Amino acid sequence: MKVSVSILGLNDRKKAISLLNNTNCDYIHIDVMDGSFVPNKQFTTEEINNLEIISKKKFDVHLMVDNPREYIENLDISNIEYIIVHSEIAKDINELLDLIKSYNVKCGLSIKPNTDISILTPYLNKLDLILVMSVEPGFSGQEFISNSLDRVSKLKQIIKNNNLDIVMAIDGGINGSNASLVKKSGIDMVVSGSYVTNSLDYQDKINDLR
Repeated sequence: MKVSVSILGLNDRKKAISLLNNTNCDYIHIDVMDGSFVPNKQFTTEEINNLEIISKKKFDVHLMVDNPREYIENLDISNIEYIIVHSEIAKDINELLDLIKSYNVKCGLSIKPNTDISILTPYLNKLDLILVMSVEPGFSGQEFISNSLDRVSKLKQIIKNNNLDIVMAIDGGINGSNASLVKKSGIDMVVSGSYVTNSLDYQDKINDLR
């Protein structure tokens, strides 16, 4: 199981990246928020591009925004593995996925806890990753929503039935207490923030998640 570490809840993000460079985490998760799609505003494209320069880890960029195109077109994609948009936005999702792929970046769709998973069905053939939110998006440090694992299991079965190659990821409230349950659900990647970044030993917490 891969581990992506979110640096959302930190003031000194450069320091966090320097510390994560010395761990075996797989990715650094960037939670971009516009203050409209979610009630918080975090990360400009300029900040992301500057952080990429010092990172030895690939980024997966989670766009919790109403207008992803303006972010996608201004990101330095050289160190980005995934760009993830939300299934709930009032935009042409197919067009956005095609745009991401045109930059030779893997594309993903994220789904909120109360959104019906059937919303993903029209896009499955284009997706490299599905990100199931196990908290309401917008803020770090929230409690894990346990029925998210049922949604993961259903999506995994749909992926299997259609013989698709899609990474299943989960984001929100993941810690050492629930990591084993998450792993049993068949998840491919977990995103964890404060559990890792609020600790004195990033690698120790990453090991707990694996």
